[in-house]
Amino acid sequence: MNMIDLSILIDRASAKWKNAFPKMDAKIEQAAASAFLNARKPGGFAKRSFEVAVILSDDKTVKTLNHVYRDKDKPTNVLSFPQFNLRRFKSAALDVFPQKMPVPLGDVVLALETVRREAKDQKKPLESHVAHLVIHGVLHLLGYDHMNAKDAKSMEKLECDILDSLGYDDPYRDTVVLPMKKKTSSKRKTAAAKKKPAAKKKKAPARKAKARPVARRKKLK
Repeated sequence: MNMIDLSILIDRASAKWKNAFPKMDAKIEQAAASAFLNARKPGGFAKRSFEVAVILSDDKTVKTLNHVYRDKDKPTNVLSFPQFNLRRFKSAALDVFPQKMPVPLGDVVLALETVRREAKDQKKPLESHVAHLVIHGVLHLLGYDHMNAKDAKSMEKLECDILDSLGYDDPYRDTVVLPMKKKTSSKRKTAAAKKKPAAKKKKAPARKAKARPVARRKKLK
């Protein structure tokens, strides 16, 4: 692996996440950093430092975000808000950020009640489910998707490889994962838990939907 310059901001938007599982912040940082390290990235990324925000929220807030950005009036386990569309990325897009500051890749937002319920239903530790969703969310920030069978298989394999390297079980072992179906409607809907908000600048919209609590920042190199 190459050395990276990555800052991970953990934002406890909901106090319900306190002591959700042992060494929670460290485990989340490890999952996010591993996803960033193992994902394919544009060549221009090698010259810059980056920041990823992981927002630990609840069903109420995520339901609102899901309704506003995905037109779905229900909570979901994880939402990703990418700063860039890496399928159409040009290195010049990084130039708007000063060289000495980390480039924000976007936000990954988790809903505790849904995540906890899924972990219980799937008979897996909360820690491993959260690690999987953080990895899944960060890969979305880096342009991965699962809108068709080929992309879904590629993304699923990378997730499993990263989880295995961290000592977690295969989350898809007893399930069949299908790509999202495209729907014909006036509004285009994105893959599960991913849509880029319009007019998004340096701070992702997810952080504007709530009061900002004290956050913990750690720089990994």
